[in-house]
Amino acid sequence: MEGAPERRVFMLDGAKPRSQSEIAERLAAVWLTPQMDRLFTDTASGRRKFLDRLVIALEPHHAREIAAFESAAAQRNRLLAENPDPLWLDGLEDSCARHAVAATATRAALIAQLNATLASGAAAPFPLVRLGLNCAIAEKLRAAPAVEVEDALRAAYKSARAQDTAQRGASLGPQKADLLITDAATARPAALSSTGQQKSMLIGIVLGHAALIAATRGAAPLLLLDEPLVHLDAAHRAALFAALTTLNLAAWITGTDIEPFAGLQAACYRIHEGVIAPL
Repeated sequence: MEGAPERRVFMLDGAKPRSQSEIAERLAAVWLTPQMDRLFTDTASGRRKFLDRLVIALEPHHAREIAAFESAAAQRNRLLAENPDPLWLDGLEDSCARHAVAATATRAALIAQLNATLASGAAAPFPLVRLGLNCAIAEKLRAAPAVEVEDALRAAYKSARAQDTAQRGASLGPQKADLLITDAATARPAALSSTGQQKSMLIGIVLGHAALIAATRGAAPLLLLDEPLVHLDAAHRAALFAALTTLNLAAWITGTDIEPFAGLQAACYRIHEGVIAPL
């Protein structure tokens, strides 16, 4: 229609990708935006989304596991509200259990890998953080094989049908997990740290994740940092610039003021009224 805004279309090798994981298999991207500064005080849902983005960058199939669980859980919720067929419920609960365990195992594996990478000094001199997963399924996986945990989950879903019908949602699953972030030196939860410390912790996590991707996939990810220098002192700004050079990756960094970028060896551009020009 004349005058209608053009729709943005993403193409991969000349065709629209079928899923996010298809893109992730070809390109890993890590990003940091000002909105993510609320991660430490945000809801558990926000931290889960952050964690899943970290996982998908290394394990693209994780997106399919999460989507499959959410689809099966939604169908189960609708069926519970009706006059449910027990056999149909059994099938949906089997799917919920399998995908819940697979998604949780991948989350836990990523956290273990990232903790090891951070402990090796990949994000130094930014604060060393330790990540954890507050999740009932993850607890079970630490004590029993995945097949046993799946069996236990199927039984739990079956026994919770009345409860889940009343609350209109599954009482078990990866949607109940929370990402725990603490200062490794003091064991203090990140939510209790200052704004500047939280920013430094977040940058450290992102840099450690980029280093892990480079080591695991053999190619560095694309790094997108939107206003990363806010709340950083001169020493930490210099540390960030040095880390970006050491990681040897392609990075785009934005800011509203050129002065904090002093000392960064990079091409600089100015965006004004939709026009990009070299500084």
